[in-house]
Amino acid sequence: MWHYAPPLREMRFVIEDLLRLPEQWAALPAHADLDAGTARQVLDEAARFAAEVLAPTNALGDREGCTLSADGEVRTPSGFRAAYRDFVEAGWPALACNTTIGGQGLPQVLHAALYEMLCSANHAWTMYPALLHGACETLHAHASDALKARYLPKIVSGQWLSTMCLTEPQAGSDLGLVRTRAEPRPDGSYRLHGAKIFISGGEHDLTDNIVHLVLARIAGAPAGTQGLSLFLAPKILDDGTRNAARCTGLEKKMGIKGSATCAMSFDGATAWIIGEPGRGLAAMFVMMNAARLHVALQGLAHAELAHQNALRYAHERLQMRAVTRPQDIAASGAADPIALHPPIRRTLLRQRVLVEGARMMAYEAAHLLDLAEHAPDAARRQRAHDHAALLTPVLKSFLTENGFAVASDALQVFGGHGYLHDWGIEQCLRDSRIAMIYEGTNEIQAIDLVLRKLLPDGGARFGALLDDLQSALPRDGRHTPAAAAAIAALRAAVGPLVRTSAADVELPHRVAGDFLRATGLVALAQVWARADDAARRAFDADPVFHRAKRDSADHCFDAVMPELGHRLALLRPGAALPFIAPPGP
Repeated sequence: MWHYAPPLREMRFVIEDLLRLPEQWAALPAHADLDAGTARQVLDEAARFAAEVLAPTNALGDREGCTLSADGEVRTPSGFRAAYRDFVEAGWPALACNTTIGGQGLPQVLHAALYEMLCSANHAWTMYPALLHGACETLHAHASDALKARYLPKIVSGQWLSTMCLTEPQAGSDLGLVRTRAEPRPDGSYRLHGAKIFISGGEHDLTDNIVHLVLARIAGAPAGTQGLSLFLAPKILDDGTRNAARCTGLEKKMGIKGSATCAMSFDGATAWIIGEPGRGLAAMFVMMNAARLHVALQGLAHAELAHQNALRYAHERLQMRAVTRPQDIAASGAADPIALHPPIRRTLLRQRVLVEGARMMAYEAAHLLDLAEHAPDAARRQRAHDHAALLTPVLKSFLTENGFAVASDALQVFGGHGYLHDWGIEQCLRDSRIAMIYEGTNEIQAIDLVLRKLLPDGGARFGALLDDLQSALPRDGRHTPAAAAAIAALRAAVGPLVRTSAADVELPHRVAGDFLRATGLVALAQVWARADDAARRAFDADPVFHRAKRDSADHCFDAVMPELGHRLALLRPGAALPFIAPPGP
């Protein structure tokens, strides 16, 4: 009943028709030899792995979960180890890693498409390799040559997996409260003492070694985030002995039950510093930013999966006669597919707008990462870097929020059947919810956007992003005026927000979520205006496909974009929020 078909046609539209990436790759020396045909082959093989190898493990992984033995070893669900072995043997871990460290050096957009498919097929399994690319980038940028030589080849190949150990019981969003200690040793190594929680893949049986990247505080370091350093602590040391980094518990979770979410103890674990003392958070942000884009893709992946299955069910489920039906659908008796009923049509259309729009937004952001690294012009690299930094919190929040909403609406399409385990949508809904929380809650993403990236320069970088959104609109597209008006409305809101925030220090915290949501809606409108024009240009090549694209663009502006006015209205100054007292006895 539950099925996943990788949306290859949709991916090709975004990569080839909307973004025209093969033309852009030709201008980047690192990707000049990559053509559309090769990119299609990569996507086809990734789709085969996701649909045929990984997807069959999804429901079983949810039922079995992970198990922890008395000696701290974790066993993953049936099929997970075999799938990971196939993943490594096919070379997928190295897809977008730099060629100088043994990677294939393919564009980030192909990496994004791969992980979209992996997450749709089995989100819990994908948690294990999801941090590989970020770990490689962090070590490549900050580790000593000795650490790179010892660990990078094994991580790039996928032979060893990695973790990101930040959170502690008292230190979640506020990493300045981290208490894990690092004691220097005469040989240049350190001993770690402390505990971490919510560590994805902290222990498992997929690889024979796990490389933990751990935030800790060296004795004498200042309080707060300024005193944090980053350390590498492997599960297995070079001499083959087990390090003192152990899983002390597995969390029993709402979803992604096949992902081992571990409580970790570092009881004198041997570790080596990555980068400079006191610069750990800066080094870790390389990994965190990569992880946040992956989490945005999780929102897209669940939305795609939920929409596919809701659409299929809506065409199979017969209930009542529809009020109206298209001329080419004849009456079929006392009942019609619920896909013909206006409330369900509206739901399915909204889902399609959000799913396909999310893919356009995410893939373009992935391309910005390539431009930030490989564009020949330094100014272009900097502009791409700035735009990616602004869009990362927007995508993480906007796409995961929509992913959960689409999954919830899809369950509604299934009706009572959707509430039952056997139909699959309830697992999709449960699994999708975590993406709004980890790697920085969506509230933290909004605060990051407004307080750290908008206010400090008075909105200058944000204005440059809006300039680029405006300049990319088709000159005479059907929806260009509406998209331009949306960009102008958001631009007009920036100045008052910046000015008022100087006098009302609570205001930016209070309205950050609305500002981020408004930014996401404007970006959505912009890509749909461009997609409508791209579908017009390519219409004759596939009229049915491109007609659907243009219908979705219409629905975006007719039924989704009215939310923008509401979000912008909430940005105005208002009364301070009252404190809500705790409940009485």
